[in-house]
Amino acid sequence: MTNDLKESFTDSPPAPAALAAKVRTLSPSMTRSMQRVAEAVAGDPAGCAALTVTGLAELTGTSEATVVRTARLLGYPGYRDLRLALAGLAAHQESGRAPAVTADIAVDDPIADVVAKLAYDEQQTLADTAAGLDTVQLGAAVAAAATARRIDIYGVGASSLVGQDLAQKLSRIGLIAHSHTDPHLAVTNAVQLRSGDMAIAITHSGSTGDVIEPLRVAFDRGATTVAITGRPDGPVTQYADHVLTTSTARESELRPAAMSSRTSQLLVVDCLFIGVAQRTYETAAPALAASYEALAHRHTPRHTR
Repeated sequence: MTNDLKESFTDSPPAPAALAAKVRTLSPSMTRSMQRVAEAVAGDPAGCAALTVTGLAELTGTSEATVVRTARLLGYPGYRDLRLALAGLAAHQESGRAPAVTADIAVDDPIADVVAKLAYDEQQTLADTAAGLDTVQLGAAVAAAATARRIDIYGVGASSLVGQDLAQKLSRIGLIAHSHTDPHLAVTNAVQLRSGDMAIAITHSGSTGDVIEPLRVAFDRGATTVAITGRPDGPVTQYADHVLTTSTARESELRPAAMSSRTSQLLVVDCLFIGVAQRTYETAAPALAASYEALAHRHTPRHTR
């Protein structure tokens, strides 16, 4: 991905309902003053929609220039467009939506509360990821994967589980896909890639060295590269032709980032897989049928005498 990160978010302003998700995703990469503006508009869209750029700057203790920069980073050409989105978001919130469950999981929570809180957080993570996912970037990644000679996937920790899931799915529709969790093997395999191949790096932080290094090698070798990350400004994106952004979900003592990021990553790789299966349907469908048939006997109950 090029260094024109901010410009990439201004190509098509997000819908009002996507604003809160955009704030959650981009807030970690903002300056503290920009975070104050972003948190204000996400926390009280109706109130902020009624403010001028000067009023919002005074409310957040920042400057008019900071407010405008924040609006542009969130995907709006200017503050006027952000105000319109805030008004739309406020109307959306007043349309009868159920109240949010926002409390963190406590060590003494009853299991029923744990289920309710986790379910809400998972739903929010999926909704945020879907709202913030760039479908143009996704479509380009799908097109490249559908014709790739070979697809290498890099991930460590929880991200490696997501990488293995994607590789298994792609293999079942006849593509050559391998998930690499050993950083040394990842690099030595990346050296073999070339134009017409694809490399996919999965890293929530966007700064995992064991994932960035093989992606850089693949990028230098001419392979099409994709980064699936929660930080669109992270170091991994400088070696990515296409960036697919996941939600930056809330982290708590009993729910580390590895849990929340996995949910959004799985949604992205499922979207990628379905897109590839659609493009290669004539070969993908028979391949899937053959794999089901090969495993059918393992799912048939065995009768004992």
